[in-house]
Amino acid sequence: MKILVVDDHALVREGLHQVLKGLDEQVVVLQAAHCAAAFELVAAHNDIDLVLLDYMLPDMNGIDALDVFGQEHPELPIVMLSGTSSRQMMRQAMDKGAAGFLTKTGPSQDMLAALRRVLSGEVYVPPEILLDDEQPAHADSNIERRHQLTPRQEQVLSMLLDGYSTRDISQKLFLAEETTKTHVSAIIRAFGVKTRLQAVLAAERFGYGKAQRST
Repeated sequence: MKILVVDDHALVREGLHQVLKGLDEQVVVLQAAHCAAAFELVAAHNDIDLVLLDYMLPDMNGIDALDVFGQEHPELPIVMLSGTSSRQMMRQAMDKGAAGFLTKTGPSQDMLAALRRVLSGEVYVPPEILLDDEQPAHADSNIERRHQLTPRQEQVLSMLLDGYSTRDISQKLFLAEETTKTHVSAIIRAFGVKTRLQAVLAAERFGYGKAQRST
């Protein structure tokens, strides 16, 4: 397991390194003090499983960094970290495609539990914003989305909804990983979002998973 921690405070990075050992004693933790270094590390390591991204960084706001990660690496889960939090801040990060939002002041066990969910392919939605979630879109929108996907893309989407990784999908459907990534990118475009996680959330709002499982 390989995780990138992006934070401009060395003590925070080292502290997170120790906490992340709770996921796996052999976890490899890469560290970056700013976004420029983070982008270089992600480009150089295509096996990074997760990025922990500070909300406030010296060279770029974490929200803007989410846009860059979403454009360059749409399948890479990003969890936003912040020393403080507000419902608006959390919503902004989640809407930009974050796989989760965590405060640095929370218990380490809560952080590990949330990260395990994200690593399994889920999205960790902070409890504080659950009451603000949008209502599911009308069923007609779901039909429109379905017509934008090929049968193979529907298979891939179904597996994304079940939490499978790109590697697992490739193995189970006997596809090259690059081919699977191409299908995932097409699904992302079909839902008009920027990341795989946003596509999964959009599909769930449209009732896509329920429709697929009932057919």
